[in-house]
Amino acid sequence: MEHVEETVEVDVPVRTAYNQWTQFESFPQFMSGVESVTQLTDRTNHWVTKVGGVKREFDTEIVDQEPDDRIAWRSTDGKSHAGIIRFTPVDANHTKVRVHFEWAPETVTEKAGAALKIDEMQVKADMRKFKAFIESRGTETGGWRGEVKDTGPMGQP
Repeated sequence: MEHVEETVEVDVPVRTAYNQWTQFESFPQFMSGVESVTQLTDRTNHWVTKVGGVKREFDTEIVDQEPDDRIAWRSTDGKSHAGIIRFTPVDANHTKVRVHFEWAPETVTEKAGAALKIDEMQVKADMRKFKAFIESRGTETGGWRGEVKDTGPMGQP
């Protein structure tokens, strides 16, 4: 299993940064390789990505979500990936955004990319793009303030 962790400080309040991240369909505007994200329900999304010439489609579910604090997800269709993004206020107008992402590379290209740390470079670049995106706007494009409680693998909190 591979993993990446990256942190960026954005010059917007925590509510603004968090609200923007809940707008999954905007991800192609700041995430390289993401062609589209379609929000199916409050908890599920369908992704279309193209990385290194390989096109993939997969679904994810939000498994834990607390406004202005965190969003955790995992894949639901056999692809092995999961992650969490955390939002920590630095002060009233600045937020630390930290993402932790895990996945299992499947193809030779994906394994080579992981070995060469290309994935880490991509996540770092995408977090810088998120910073530029939200700071240039100064406000979020929308927001979902609902909560999702982690029910664990057996459906129990």
